[in-house]
Amino acid sequence: MLAKNPRAPRVSCLHALSLTFFASKLAPTEEVGCTVGFRVPKGITMSQDRRYSFEFFPTKTDAGHEKLLATARQLASYNPDFFSCTYGAGGSTRDRTINTVLQLESEVKVPAAPHLSCVGDSKDDLRSLLTQYKQAGIKRIVALRGDLPSGMGMASGELRYANDLVSFIREETGDHFHIEVAAYPEMHPQARNFEEDLQNFVRKANAGADSAITQYFFNAESYFYFVERVKAMGVNIPIVPGIMPITNYSKLARFSDACGAEIPRWIRKQLEAYGDDVKSIQAFGEQVISDMCEQLLQGGAPGLHFYTLNQAEPSLAVWNNLKLPR
Repeated sequence: MLAKNPRAPRVSCLHALSLTFFASKLAPTEEVGCTVGFRVPKGITMSQDRRYSFEFFPTKTDAGHEKLLATARQLASYNPDFFSCTYGAGGSTRDRTINTVLQLESEVKVPAAPHLSCVGDSKDDLRSLLTQYKQAGIKRIVALRGDLPSGMGMASGELRYANDLVSFIREETGDHFHIEVAAYPEMHPQARNFEEDLQNFVRKANAGADSAITQYFFNAESYFYFVERVKAMGVNIPIVPGIMPITNYSKLARFSDACGAEIPRWIRKQLEAYGDDVKSIQAFGEQVISDMCEQLLQGGAPGLHFYTLNQAEPSLAVWNNLKLPR
């Protein structure tokens, strides 16, 4: 287990079975001890080489973009396998996503993986983007259905679902791109039920996905259960946990409620108890996420994907606690 700070208060952590933006400028501080129990289901072994990656979102201002690049350069010194960059609802950040991806690839010198969504885009639009990325030397795509901007109907775009997009990418580009898809250990918030959501994931995998990145979660068992279920359904692609550092409780709670990520009661109550004590929130959050990541890796997870929110320090605090390779 990770080393604990003997001077910090310890928290008894119960475990229950239970992408992506909110902003925070808070930095991690001292550790708080926390031990979380978990069970790794039988048969969860993943032999693929582990890979570690970081995600950014394109900014709206030049100053924000420069800060993003500075953060990327700091993270690049840890030799991640790739950076990913999100794509706004209905392609609303398309140009900024393209520019960010190309700079990450060419200037920061880390392989970049743009998010690509099909909702709101025609096949010609998607074909043009794929051509542009291919010519720029991009080798990885995160293929998503995508979110709709307010007022846009589901009929927008020629492809409706992520598995359609995966199939389209394969038809257009063959095996040029390593295709990532999304996984939802606690179920996609718009899915009718968990079984249907598992079938949706299987369709994406069978359409030609190479690997998957999960929505963030705070319960390692939900991840292991999801992997166990889809493996039993014939899916053997690597499923990498998506990791959201905890630095600001109110923003985390609002976003988690909206996207369907469960914050276990013991974590909510401890964060609520800290109130406006920023240092305690950050320290507790750092230890909770570090412990969970340790459990995931010990249980066979094939890597970690950090949702950075364009900040380096919270993710690197976890990285350093885990003593990950660099």
